[in-house]
Amino acid sequence: MTKKQRTFIILGVIVGLFFLMIVLRALMGGAPIGEKVAVLDINGVISRSDATIKLIHTYRDDPSIKAIVLRIDSPGGSVAPVQEIYAELEKLDKPIVASMGGTAASGGYYLACAANTIVANPGTLTGSIGVIMQFTRMKGLYDKVGLEHEVIKSGTFKDTGSSFREMTEAERAVLQGTVDDVYNQFVDTIFTARNEHLTRDEVVTLADGRIFSGKQALDLKLLDRLGNLPDAIEIAGQLADIDGTPRIVRKEKKVTLLEQLLGIEQMPNLDEMLSLPGITFRYEMNLGR
Repeated sequence: MTKKQRTFIILGVIVGLFFLMIVLRALMGGAPIGEKVAVLDINGVISRSDATIKLIHTYRDDPSIKAIVLRIDSPGGSVAPVQEIYAELEKLDKPIVASMGGTAASGGYYLACAANTIVANPGTLTGSIGVIMQFTRMKGLYDKVGLEHEVIKSGTFKDTGSSFREMTEAERAVLQGTVDDVYNQFVDTIFTARNEHLTRDEVVTLADGRIFSGKQALDLKLLDRLGNLPDAIEIAGQLADIDGTPRIVRKEKKVTLLEQLLGIEQMPNLDEMLSLPGITFRYEMNLGR
């Protein structure tokens, strides 16, 4: 037998084994090659949407990804980034299952409403439906240290929320009106997503900022069933008509040395911290602050 013949025989055996593995996989009920479920992680306070939207588009354009599991472990965050992510999830024509981790509150729950099915653990902290705006009053401190502040402004409300003075009733009314408008946007989103289970009045009753356990949220029809991440992946595979266990695609976050030393999962970017304006509207759970 020549060297060339031996090479052809070896290649033939390799190809034969490859096809044999495919046949055995099919007979054993495994998912067909290429049929995947992507896990999209939403972790920590949501202050930006760019990276998440980019990943959504990647999963959208990959034909081998048949469904998406939205893994949420977040207390919420700034309103606009939450709404931007939600809008992109709404555009997907692939099944979405929301899997709530330890916390999926306020803006975290908002994003869960983009899913076809919402799954939570019994002890998940969720709810906290509402809008919060906070100010730090430092006038007393400034007075003690003799610090004075002068403002030249173009209009009556331009320095609303200034830490150098008390807020006027007119300013408070303006801000409350804006908070109410953003709150109603939240309520409308939940009602649109859950209108088969809840009336708008029922949503309003639940949207007073209180938190719920996953079990309570299930009883109140804010979610669809109790379960963990593997359960959510299984449901996503079923919604996408994937036979057997789907293959998982998940972008693992690189943990920095500082995050490892501090024992935290996510450090906010410096540019995010420096760019936060004085007034922000937040869909965010606010315990102990």
